[in-house]
Amino acid sequence: MTMQAPWMMYRSMTQDQSVKNIKLQPGTFKRIVSFANPYRTQVIFFLITVIIDAVLVITTPLLLSRLIDDGVIPKNGSIVTIIALVIAALAIFDAVMNIVGRWFSSQIGEGLIFDLRSQVFEHVQRQSIAFFTRTQTGALISRLNSDVIGAQQAFTSTLAGVVSNVLSLLLVLGAMLYLSWQITLISLILVPIFLLPSRAMGRRIQVLTRDSMNGNAEMSGMMNERFNISGALLVSLYGDGKVEGESFRGKARKVADIGIKIALANRIFFIGLTLVASISTAIAYGLGGQLAISGAISVGKLLAIAALLARLYGPLTALSNVRVDVMTALVSFERVFEVLDLEPMVKSPAHPKKMPENTRLVFDSVDFSYPKGSEISLASLETVAKSEMSHSEQILHNLSFIAEEGEMVALVGPSGAGKTTIISLIPRLYDVTGGSVSIGGVDIREISLKQLRRTIGVVTQDAHLFHDTIESNLRYAKVDASSAQLQNACELAQIWDLVTSLPEGLQTMVGERGYRLSGGEKARLAIARLILKDPKIVLLDEATAHLDAENEALVQLAFKEVLRGRTSIIIAHRLSTIREADQILVLDEGGIVERGTHESLLNSRGLYGDLYQRQFSS
Repeated sequence: MTMQAPWMMYRSMTQDQSVKNIKLQPGTFKRIVSFANPYRTQVIFFLITVIIDAVLVITTPLLLSRLIDDGVIPKNGSIVTIIALVIAALAIFDAVMNIVGRWFSSQIGEGLIFDLRSQVFEHVQRQSIAFFTRTQTGALISRLNSDVIGAQQAFTSTLAGVVSNVLSLLLVLGAMLYLSWQITLISLILVPIFLLPSRAMGRRIQVLTRDSMNGNAEMSGMMNERFNISGALLVSLYGDGKVEGESFRGKARKVADIGIKIALANRIFFIGLTLVASISTAIAYGLGGQLAISGAISVGKLLAIAALLARLYGPLTALSNVRVDVMTALVSFERVFEVLDLEPMVKSPAHPKKMPENTRLVFDSVDFSYPKGSEISLASLETVAKSEMSHSEQILHNLSFIAEEGEMVALVGPSGAGKTTIISLIPRLYDVTGGSVSIGGVDIREISLKQLRRTIGVVTQDAHLFHDTIESNLRYAKVDASSAQLQNACELAQIWDLVTSLPEGLQTMVGERGYRLSGGEKARLAIARLILKDPKIVLLDEATAHLDAENEALVQLAFKEVLRGRTSIIIAHRLSTIREADQILVLDEGGIVERGTHESLLNSRGLYGDLYQRQFSS
C-alpha cells in the first residue's frame, strides 16, 4: 500500500456523512462552474496531469513484471538495465508531473479563494448596520476562511480525487484481471471485510472530531472575550483569577481528553487499514505463489499483482464515499453563496440624483420600526437565532421638523425617546418605514450612498479608533491629507499639543479601540478626523456625555470651529451644551413634544424645563 493510500482512506472515511442529506439550492452547480470559468485552461491542464499520474500508477508494476520475467529469470542483463532505466525515467517524469499539477492546482485554488474572499468581503461591507447588530463576527469570518477554503477544494482535491480514483481503479482492475482473474476476484471479495470496520471507526472519529471542534470553540471564545481590552479590564476589576483559571483549565482538559481519544482512534484506524492490506497481500502471495508453482502465472506477474493490490483499496474506499466528498465541497460553496445572496437592506438607487448644494434638512411625517432579523441577517450567522414577533415596535411616530442650512438643531429627551434613531436615518444607516427625509429638497433615498455619506460627518459618544497610528486613524477620513492639513485639523480639535508631546507624535499607536487614549483625547481625535473630512452636515451623538469638565470645555471649543457654517444635528446629554442651538426638539416616546429655543422652552415649563431643572439641581 502506498504512503498516500491510507491517508485517502482516512480522509474519506472520517468526513461528516450528514452532508449527504442536504438538498442544494437549484442552480448551485451552474453557479460554481461560472466561478471556475476564468480558470478553465488551468483546470484542463491540471486534469491532464492527474490522468498521467493515474496511468503511471499501473505502469511501474507492469514494467516490474517484465523486468522479472524477461530480465532477471532468463538472466538477460540488458533487459534488466533498460527496464530499470525506463522505471527511473518514469519516476522522474511522474515527479515533474506532480510538480506541474501542484502548480496548476495552486493557481486554481488560490485564485478561487482570492475571488470568493474578495467578493464576500466587499458584499459584507455593503450590508446595513442592522446586519452587524445581529451577526456573530466569528461566524462571518468563518465564511471568509473555512468555507471559502472548503469551496476551492471542489476544483482541487475533490475534482482531482474523483477523476484520479475512477481512472486508477479502472486501470488497476483491468491490469489485475489481465494478470490473474483469480487473485483479482479474491481481492474484491475482501473489500467488504475492509470497508465495514473502517466505516464504524470512521463514524467514531467523526463524533470525536466534532466534540473537539466544539471544545476548541468554547476555549477560543473564552480567550477572545478575556484577551480583548474590554474583557481584560472587566476581569481585572470584577473577576477572580483562580475561578477564571479553573474555568479555562476545565475547557482545556476537555479538549485534551478528546485529543487523546482521537489519537488512539486514529492509530487503531491506521493499524486496521495496514493490517487488512497486509492480510490481503499475504493472501495474494499465497494464492499467487500456488498459481506460480503450477505455472498458471509467472513470478513477475505475481509481484506485479501484489504491487497493484496496494493501489486498489485507496481508490475503492474514496469512491465509496465520493458523494460525501462532493457534497462537502458543494455545501461550502452554498454557504458562501448564502452570504453573497443576502441583499443589503439599504442600497444606492439605480439612477441616483446629484447631491444638492443646499443642506436644508427636512423630516416629513417620518415613521420608523427596526427591521426583523429575517430581513437583515442569516440564522446561520447568529449564535442564537430565535423567532421574533411579526412586527417590531415602532420607534418614531409621524415625526416632522426642518433644520435650515447652517442651523444647529439639538435633540433632547429621556433614554429611548428616539434621538439616536433620528441621527441614524440621516446617513441612511437605516431607511424610514414611513414618510421621508430630504436634503435640499431631494429625498435621501434618491441620492447615492457614497455621495450622501461623503457629505455627512458623525461623532458618537464612543469614538472608535482602529488599532493603528494616530496619523492612520486621521487619514481614514482623507487619505491624501497633507501634513499641514493634519496639523490644522488637530489644532482646531484642540489635540495638537497632546500629539506633539508624545514621543512618536502622529506615529503613536492608539491601541485596540483607542484604549491607550483617554475618552476626551479620543473624542478630540474623532473631531479632528471629522474636520479633515470637511462635511456639510454634522451629526453629534452625545459626543461629550462621558467627559470631565476640562475635556468637555476643550471639546466644546473644538465644536465651535467644526459647526461654523454647517447644518448640524446634536444629541445632548448635558443641556448646558446646547444653549446656543437655533432650535431644540424635545422628544418623548418617538415623537416631538416640544420645540423652541433654550429660553423659550425654559419659560414654557414643560418636559425640557423638568429635565433641565433635574439635571442642574442634582
